[in-house]
Amino acid sequence: MLRSSILILSIMMLSSGIPGEKKQKHTIWLIGDSTVKNGSGKGQDGLWGWGDRIYTVIDTNKITIRNHAIGGRSSRTFLAEGRWDIVLEKLRPGDFVVIQFGHNDNGPINDNFRARGTIKGTGEETEEIDNILTKKHEIIHSYGWYLRKYCDDTKTKGAIPIVCSRVPGNNWDNGKTVQAAEDYAKWAEETAKRENTFYVNLNKIIALKYDSIGEAEVTSRYFLTDHTHTNEAGAILNAKAFAEGVWSLKKCKLSKYLKKL
Repeated sequence: MLRSSILILSIMMLSSGIPGEKKQKHTIWLIGDSTVKNGSGKGQDGLWGWGDRIYTVIDTNKITIRNHAIGGRSSRTFLAEGRWDIVLEKLRPGDFVVIQFGHNDNGPINDNFRARGTIKGTGEETEEIDNILTKKHEIIHSYGWYLRKYCDDTKTKGAIPIVCSRVPGNNWDNGKTVQAAEDYAKWAEETAKRENTFYVNLNKIIALKYDSIGEAEVTSRYFLTDHTHTNEAGAILNAKAFAEGVWSLKKCKLSKYLKKL
């Protein structure tokens, strides 16, 4: 009888968890370029990526944030350098992967400086090269192919991919923010639809905010040294834009971790 009671108790503890044991929190993993994490993420020269200010819209008592974005990388080089492997190894079911590339994907495919460009679009075409910079043989894919790779890998781990279009820069045309509606934002959206996963059009959401504020004030309030990288206030604005985008998504479980805006 005693052995039976112990066995029943053990089964109950395994099925319901040990009383008082803390359940491990899920994690939001961010991958991208310097607009998501600038430098070491400590605000050097007053510049910040929005990923390092995402805690302003996320309840970190409920979920963990890990920003693995790094400056200068494209969807191609983030993968080629093994940075995605580090994230992928740590992914757990129920985690989220926020994917934002595009600022560096339009560079040269093969040169002795950065060699980080991808084929434009979302197709299956490839370009085979001997990389001048890395001295390695490499097969280059389209921007959409790399995004699909991140999405597919994320899903195999039971985690949830969220594709974002790249944030707009401080670039204007006739009083309106220049958007990427005909290239990288379009291709990011096409990829998300093909992958049947969530999409946040950061490019459009933020551009509309900039338009309502005006070029002069946007420049003085959110940018310091160039047209791409924001100061802390700009990073917070972009993080809020991400939260707004998530709120608008149907059935996206990340919304339950958002703070009330």
